[in-house]
Amino acid sequence: MRIETFAKFILRFILKPLSFIPAILMMYIIFSFSSQDGTASSKLSYQVTYKAVSVADRALDLELTDKQISRCIRKIHYYVRKLAHFSEYFLLAVSIAVPLYVYGVRGMWLVLTAGILCVSYAALDEFHQYFVRGRGCSARDVLIDSCGALIGILFVRILGYIGRKTIFEPLCRH
Repeated sequence: MRIETFAKFILRFILKPLSFIPAILMMYIIFSFSSQDGTASSKLSYQVTYKAVSVADRALDLELTDKQISRCIRKIHYYVRKLAHFSEYFLLAVSIAVPLYVYGVRGMWLVLTAGILCVSYAALDEFHQYFVRGRGCSARDVLIDSCGALIGILFVRILGYIGRKTIFEPLCRH
């Protein structure tokens, strides 16, 4: 077997199917976060918010007092939680859209396929939270998750377009 044939075999039958592993891992991560009870979830997001405020305080040399830090945390804690929703589904969408793109799904089919998968997972995730102690389901969270997914899908489409125009198109001319 020639090296080129072997390389194509590896790419087509081993690496392409493995390209879905990041999406499966992202789904697992999202499910794990959703499985935390309300207290654990709130504590985790509070720690992230505290860390963000502390880093901003040091980086911007604000010299905030403990009372000012606490006030700032209370003001932005909600937004940090929602940004986490958005970010999780942005990453999920990218990890779903890239393998679909590799398999030749392009244009509106890419948007629809990845979008339906992400929005469905967001809805199921919120339904799952209904059964977790101290948590609830929220249509607003599904909307935020869906927005993150849409931006992630558009990001992949833009990267694919740029890649085709700057890398692959010039290679095809030679």
